[in-house]
Amino acid sequence: MGLIGELKRGESRAWLELAAAAEGVEPEGLADRVLDGTVAIIANMSRRDRIRPVAVGAGLRTKVNANIGTSETISGLTEELRKLDSALRAGADAVMDLSTGGDLGAVRRAILERC
Repeated sequence: MGLIGELKRGESRAWLELAAAAEGVEPEGLADRVLDGTVAIIANMSRRDRIRPVAVGAGLRTKVNANIGTSETISGLTEELRKLDSALRAGADAVMDLSTGGDLGAVRRAILERC
């Protein structure tokens, strides 16, 4: 049923606690904000082993997203991995791959492996 259903039943997942800890708030308070619609928890559930959950919304810290991506004419994987490294060093909360050129499968695997 998803996060909302679990919270309504009084259940909590570890990733809710991780997001709360990263924000410096109590998990119960964060759960209340999710239930009232003022906060959303963002996490790619198919990559739980590698991706940390992020809470966004009212009363939480501002998040930074870095967009990177290869193209047929402007940039390649080496340059985009350099951008990824810079974004991670700067503390980006999320990195989005917007690649449109080259071997997209290989590009995405390299980006996931690197971050």
